[in-house]
Amino acid sequence: MHAVTGASTVRLHPLRMRRDGAEWIVGRVETGEFVSFPDIGRRTIDLLAGGGPIDEVAERLNAETGTAVDVADFVTALMGVGFVAEIDGRPMDDTRRERPSLPWLKPRHVRWTLRPAVRAGLVTIFLCGLIALAVRPGIMPNPSIMAWSEFGTVSLVTQIAIAWSLVMLHELAHLCTARAAGVPGRMTLGSRLQFLVVQTDVSGVWGEEKRVRMTVYLAGMTLDAAIMGAGLVGLSIVPPEAGVHTALSIVVLTQIDAMSFQLLVFMRTDLYFVAQDLARCRNLYGDGAAYGRYLARRVIGRGGVNPLAAFSCRERSAVRSYTLLLVLGTVVCLTVAVTIVIPALAAIALPAIGTLVNGGDGLAVIDAAIVVLVLAGVQGLWGWAWWRRHGPRIKRWFTPAAAEGTEG
Repeated sequence: MHAVTGASTVRLHPLRMRRDGAEWIVGRVETGEFVSFPDIGRRTIDLLAGGGPIDEVAERLNAETGTAVDVADFVTALMGVGFVAEIDGRPMDDTRRERPSLPWLKPRHVRWTLRPAVRAGLVTIFLCGLIALAVRPGIMPNPSIMAWSEFGTVSLVTQIAIAWSLVMLHELAHLCTARAAGVPGRMTLGSRLQFLVVQTDVSGVWGEEKRVRMTVYLAGMTLDAAIMGAGLVGLSIVPPEAGVHTALSIVVLTQIDAMSFQLLVFMRTDLYFVAQDLARCRNLYGDGAAYGRYLARRVIGRGGVNPLAAFSCRERSAVRSYTLLLVLGTVVCLTVAVTIVIPALAAIALPAIGTLVNGGDGLAVIDAAIVVLVLAGVQGLWGWAWWRRHGPRIKRWFTPAAAEGTEG
């Protein structure tokens, strides 16, 4: 890292700032890295952006506030979060910036997605679906419709195709609303406990006003609700014997399942980000996990420093409540995985594997092969996403150099 001296000059990356109570939220939209500063921190950044030497910035701060600020250390901290573009004309490595998804999609193309009329229209479609269901409760699809074909493979592939198409629309809603606000956004595969998920990183929206943040967070669920509502309206019109009736039924059931999943806020779903924002917490999941580990260490007598010691009373209360939800939700979810999900997958996979091993008629073998490939593919993607998230940390556990570095 380049040495910072009193004579150094700094060029910062474009930063977005907004007031949040007694603090300022400052960050880079391109990387999604945001930090909170007091007023004097915001003022220091403003003066550094003027391009003067660090010593001059420190003198001016002292004259304005009567406080001696170590601006060189402050700049070093800004370098640590990737806010500094150049020191003394030398560019800094910008490894934090990642290529956004659909880079050709410009804010002007999707600015309409932030209009209140669009949200009102989607909500109206959802309400129409609820009205149709209230008038004709019989249109609610029976879950058995998911096995609509005599060939299990056909039903399975149909469900997967519809589900992934709807998931991509959900994530595209997040991406478009974020891009409309000037936030790049990036879609990737991820894991949430036993679930394989598609996720869109819109952390750069943290610098926007609350109305925009909430629109981005809830864009996917709003679209899900509208699609479900349209499906219910369609089911009230289309005769049951029509082929499209089955497709509409699968769409409605899939969207109900997708919106139910969002209630699992202990896994950082869309509603988690809404709750985090409303609680005015910076990293509810990370702080909750740290507090949970601290409590576990206390139970076994190892103690340690309370990670919430420096938090405000409001934030401590929010994190403690979330920690309880995080622990209980994780335990329940993993219990369901062990007692229901894994046995259910085994019940599907083992007969198919048996057919491949022992042989059978042509159609049965093809059916079994597709089932095994689909299940193996989904689980393989989950394993890859899980390892990409947790692998580096696990590698550090087994690296001697890392172990030696933590002993001191």
